[in-house]
Amino acid sequence: MANKIYPDARSALDGVLFDGMLIAAGGFGLCGIPELLLQGIKEAGTKNLTFASNNAGVDDFGIGILLQTKQVKKMISSYVGENAEFMRQYLDGELEVEFNPQGTLAERMRAGGAGIPGFYTKTGVGTDIAKGKEHKEFDGTTYILERGLVADLSIVKAWKADDTGNLVFRKTARNFNPPAASCGKICIAEVEEIVPRGSLDPDMIHLPGIYVHRLIQGEHEKRIEQRTVREA
Repeated sequence: MANKIYPDARSALDGVLFDGMLIAAGGFGLCGIPELLLQGIKEAGTKNLTFASNNAGVDDFGIGILLQTKQVKKMISSYVGENAEFMRQYLDGELEVEFNPQGTLAERMRAGGAGIPGFYTKTGVGTDIAKGKEHKEFDGTTYILERGLVADLSIVKAWKADDTGNLVFRKTARNFNPPAASCGKICIAEVEEIVPRGSLDPDMIHLPGIYVHRLIQGEHEKRIEQRTVREA
């Protein structure tokens, strides 16, 4: 088995990046974001990128750092709040946005990873989401066709991994990471800890190592997106 462990984001991304590529990124809000790999993409200067991601982080964290450097041309997303630069670029016509309901985006990733080219869903029927998409009726209910999503690269963040790439995500950091990981032609995972092979309970593995091609370990920032406390 080829060694999947790389010393840092730069080396893990070497030979993978190219201008105009489609990248699927895990994360939800500021939770489970592959921050080290995003920083590596920023430093590589790769441009005209399309990102499939639930959201774009905030202005100085997550995909937001790539918006600041104008490396992203299109976002395939569900939620675009909390990011002033995202809003500015979109309203000024500098950034293309393809809105997807969260469940639809997750299923597009999962379908792509499973080799399913498309699926029908009721979500979005009768809205702008349905414009230009095939409509079909099943048992008296109208559905729209959504395409499975296959990315050139998947970048995800996990809690633990072994050297074969088996991943365990911590609590809600699991979010979009498993479907995002599965739909990439190449998947790079950053983790907090790499443990010896055989030390992970097989029943507790959230993503099998067959989906993961490269691994890095590093320190990660623990951010709170909206701090809410009660009055003293």
